[in-house]
Formats: sequence, structure tokens, C-alpha cells
Amino acid sequence: MMKVSAASFATALLSTLLLAATAVAQSGDQTAPSPSVSKVRIVRLSQIKGAVSMDRADGSGFEPAITNMPIVENSRLQTEMGVAEVEFEDNSSLRVGPDSIVEFPRLERLPGGTTVSSVHLVKGLAYVSMMKSPGNEFNLLFGEQSVRLPSLTHVRLQLEGTEAKLAVLDGALRIDGPSGEIDVPRKKTVTFSMAESPDPSVTREVAANDLDSWDHNEAEYHARFAQTSALSNSPYSCGTSDMAYYGAFNDLGGCGMMWQPYFASASWEPYSNGAWAYYQGAGYSWVSPYPWGWMPYLYGSWSFCPGAGWGWMPGGSWMGLNNVIAGVNGPGHFPPMPIHPPRKGEPGLLAVNLKPPVHSEINSSSSFVFRKDSAGLGIPRNELGKLDKFSERTISKGSASTEVYLENRGSAAGYGRTASAAMSMPTMHRGSPPPASEVGPSFGGSSGSRSTSTVSSTSTASGSRTGSSGGSHH
Repeated sequence: MMKVSAASFATALLSTLLLAATAVAQSGDQTAPSPSVSKVRIVRLSQIKGAVSMDRADGSGFEPAITNMPIVENSRLQTEMGVAEVEFEDNSSLRVGPDSIVEFPRLERLPGGTTVSSVHLVKGLAYVSMMKSPGNEFNLLFGEQSVRLPSLTHVRLQLEGTEAKLAVLDGALRIDGPSGEIDVPRKKTVTFSMAESPDPSVTREVAANDLDSWDHNEAEYHARFAQTSALSNSPYSCGTSDMAYYGAFNDLGGCGMMWQPYFASASWEPYSNGAWAYYQGAGYSWVSPYPWGWMPYLYGSWSFCPGAGWGWMPGGSWMGLNNVIAGVNGPGHFPPMPIHPPRKGEPGLLAVNLKPPVHSEINSSSSFVFRKDSAGLGIPRNELGKLDKFSERTISKGSASTEVYLENRGSAAGYGRTASAAMSMPTMHRGSPPPASEVGPSFGGSSGSRSTSTVSSTSTASGSRTGSSGGSHH
């Protein structure tokens, strides 16, 4: 079985994805406001840490969120003691801090294929990283304000009482004020009064926040894979960063070139664990909890290759919300789709576990254990380095482990509950903690301290590993 590099992975997908330029992504019976505007979008909840819930605009209200839930117009996302990330078609991303609420009042596609997105921060903290996306329009709403974010900008918006502070971490903004346009360059902060309508004020610095390090790491993760990906200019590259990190294309002999997740043996099955989520006008959509589980369940097909197991191959059209299991070739367990919409009082989100889910996880005071057939479930994104060698050892021996430690960055002083939540979800690293003398400032120029500790078995949120959402929490 021959492995293929991340660059080859991107090239293998590019030609087939570009054929999907007339994709039927996130389709259904939703009524467009005019023949020239479509609600066909490819927006997903790409990462969850801690307690996160979503209102899918189907009348059910807020429900526990699952990684890879599609986000449609008028959805609402709420974080409690947790954080979340949302990924758009062009790999632009929105990250939401703890104790925050975000709404999606406008998600549209124009006739030429470009998109119009409006994201409304109701309360809390959010970061937006814009990739190079010519023609796409992205509006950040808060209070009575609307700020259009151009390509290649990176901002942080924080609502504090009657003030909104918009920090430009990269790029530059042009904002309309009562007295005219205001230019806000890189590393400047503009403050808006939420109670009055004076011109916003611009300061010369960007104050540090404890969540800056998390945002920086996740933005770098997406940018790094986008730079090496031939898909970076494709309008349908959403989710390919996670596929490149959590798996690889392999030459499976007579079965051809297929993508397979790491940590999956021939006995692993792609549809044994997940959930059916009901969307008004589109019916039930299959949601996979695996961190890479977006594109392979909305596009292409799964096939079973004797001796090698299940693999995914690109081809065909985007299925979008109407991704009823199709194009699956081979033996396995497949979940029956509910036959009717949820009746009054019935949940619109139904967990499926045809086999007990297997998780990789923290195992002792200083080790992380990779388990066979976890297929990435429980493995934090980008925190444990390259996964291919760990996967090989895990498939061969049933499990593999590595020494790890947790790291907290910054000082919680002055940030209240948001900082407490951030500090309760530290970053994991392989190896031993660095000496205290090597500890430096956090991203954003904070002078706060950075503390490290070995991993504790109590760090595993066992209470969150229920149903199909277990792999969403690290």
C-alpha cells in the first residue's frame, strides 16, 4: 500500500472538485428570495472544544452540537464553557470564544458562484480569518454596526458592556462612520459605542487576550495546508485541511487510489457512528463526528477494498444536506434513515452507534494513547504532530502512545469567565514540558505567564463522550 503526500492529495482532488462547479451543496426545498440568489452553501461546524450548542433553525431550539454539523441561514451557535470554529467554502474561518452567541442571518450564493455571508456576534468574543477569496462578501455584524471584511484580513471582535472592540490582527479595514470612512491598519483596534452613534475611535495597539494563542494556532493550521494545497483556489476546498492531517491517499492495488483515515483497520466502517440531523425543507442529513468527516460524506463515495478496508474516492456531485447514504460499495453496517420528520416533542438530532465508538485519548498522567479503529476520534487537531507513523504502529499493535504535556498561555486576570474557560482547555504537546526559563510570552505580545503541566487523566471530559459527539471534545 503506497502513501501519497499532502500535495498529491490536493492534486488528486482538484480536477474532480472543479468539475463540481455546479454543485448542489446543502440543497433542499429552501426558497430563494429571487431566481438570482441561492441558499446553496457549504458551511460547517469544523471544531468543538467543551460545551457548545446549536439552533439549526428547525424549531427545535438549541441542541448539543456535533462536529461537522452543516450551518444554514438563520442558524445560531452558542458556546458556554467551550469554544467552536466554523469553516466556509474558501477555507475562511470563524472562531468563537466561550460564553458567546453567533447568528448567521445571511448565507447566500450569487449566480456567478460567489458567496455573501453575514455573521452576527450577539455577545462574547469571535475571531475571523479571511482567506484569499475574490468576489466573496463577508459582513461582520454587531449591535447596529456592519463591517465588511476583505480578503486576507484577520480580526478579533469582543463585546464588553456598551463597547465593541474590533482588533485588526492582520490586513486592514475601511469602516463607515457618521463623519465618513475610517481606515484601520494592521495592529490597531477600533472601539465602537453600542449605546450611542459617535465616530469609532482607533487606538495604536492590540491588547492581548488569552484566546489569541488558540486562534493563532488554528489560523496557522488552515493557512499552512492551504499554501500546499492545489485546492486553495477551489470554491469547494472546505474540509480538505482536516483530511490532509487525519489521513492520506493510498494506492490500494486493484481498488485504485483511495483516501483512508489514519488509525482505521480493515474492520473499521465509515457509517457505524454519527447522527441524523433534520433540516427544515431538506430532510435528514448524515453528520459524521470524525474530525475529517465533512467532504467524504457530502461528495464522492466509499468502497470496501478486500484486505485494505474502506476507502473514499472523489467523484460525482456534491450531495449537500441531501446526503442520504449512496455510492457505498461493500459489506458493512449502515444506519437506516428515519422515515418521517420529527413530530412535536421529538428530537431532530438522532445519535447512531451501530458499533461502540473507539476513542483515542489521554490515558495517564503523561501519555496520550492512539487506539486502532478510532479513525481520528478524540485526537486533537494539529497538537500531536504528524500522525502517519503513530497510525502504522497502532494498526500493527492495536494501540500506540506518546508522552505529552498540557500548556496554558497567558494570564486570566481581567478576562473573567472567558479566560477561565480558555484556561480549562489548554493546548496539548508531545514530549516533556520545557524548563521554566524557556517560557516566553503568548501570541499577541502579552506579558502574562505561560504555565505547563503534565496531562492528568481527569482532563478527559468523559461526560462529553456520549452518542456521536464524543469525538468533538478534546
